[in-house]
Amino acid sequence: MARVLYELCGIDERLRFSPYCWRVRYALAHKGLEAECRPWHFTDKEALAFADHDKVPVFVDGDEVVTDSYAILRYLDRVYPEAPLLGDGLAESRARFFKHYAERALAPAMLRTIIMDLLNAIHPKDRDYFRETREKRFGRALEEFHSPAKGLTQLDAALEPLRGCLKDADFLDGESPAAADYLVFGNFMWARCVSTADLVSNADPVYAWLERMLDQHDGLGRHAVRVTDIEGAYR
Repeated sequence: MARVLYELCGIDERLRFSPYCWRVRYALAHKGLEAECRPWHFTDKEALAFADHDKVPVFVDGDEVVTDSYAILRYLDRVYPEAPLLGDGLAESRARFFKHYAERALAPAMLRTIIMDLLNAIHPKDRDYFRETREKRFGRALEEFHSPAKGLTQLDAALEPLRGCLKDADFLDGESPAAADYLVFGNFMWARCVSTADLVSNADPVYAWLERMLDQHDGLGRHAVRVTDIEGAYR
């Protein structure tokens, strides 16, 4: 059965930086499933018309088309029940909390820190679209929104719950990673791929968790292409 994952790419097709797509990448690796990862740009809306959707990730599994990263994780657990990601009942409710935590607490802080690096990493044909849509969302120019000092202070405070969890276990899901870890780690892969900003001190327990996550699944995250790997892309 052919599996295809449509992923956001940047200035180079090898540069895949969407936090939502990284969630799915790790989930597929967790399940031991292979998929063709196809590059997609912000302005390639027609390429996703078959899915009646205009954002990635889009996951195609034979005749099934699934959109939204969390829905894809749920689909994978339903169709491929070995090596569960989310679990049932209370376990899934906990994972859903981490989804919202990553999107509403971590992502805004990271974005204030890396947004100009992110703009640079985006393909030139997508930059006008990105600037227009984000400035409308923020109500200000990207240059005004960009504030690494404020972003890092905000992120440091937002990481406190994560630090508490990691005092008791190596991973958010316990002795080994699962959906909660992937839902949060996707944001860190987003930042890692497009920026050299140091978001977390190496003395922070979150840093040790990040290192463990980078090494998971044969170094899936550690070996990912970063903007610094692309000649002439980083300035």
